[in-house]
Amino acid sequence: MNIKGMIAVVGMVLGIAAGGWTMMSNSPAMATEMTVWKTPWCGCCTAWVQHMRQSGFVVSVTEMDDLAPIKRMAGVPETLQSCHTAKVEGYTIEGHVPADDVMRLLEGKPSSKGLAVPGMPIGSPGMEQGGRTDPYDVIMFGGSGGDRIFASH
Repeated sequence: MNIKGMIAVVGMVLGIAAGGWTMMSNSPAMATEMTVWKTPWCGCCTAWVQHMRQSGFVVSVTEMDDLAPIKRMAGVPETLQSCHTAKVEGYTIEGHVPADDVMRLLEGKPSSKGLAVPGMPIGSPGMEQGGRTDPYDVIMFGGSGGDRIFASH
């Protein structure tokens, strides 16, 4: 091993000792675990999971034929539901929420149940189709101030 390789290994060891993998990345998602529930046949859900992994989240996927019980347990209002549901650090992420918005939620730690992108808007992560992007909102739900727009895309 050359000197650059040894320096990289020492840096990695020191980073882990100083508080884990998150100390070694500019991405707050690095090593943040997320669980996603999706149907086995949904390709856009699979693409969204890939988007989250590419953003540094460690994603485990559970496939189910009926996601209604998960959405009820997570407290997702019917008006905000989409095709998949995720949990990360106690928050619910419903639908095609961009990774940057999830990271901002985790950094700010607001009092809410989570974020949702209702439906399946074209151009949202996992729903990229031919370069078209429809405007959509990311809704923060379940907080003391009621549902509100967290981000607009």
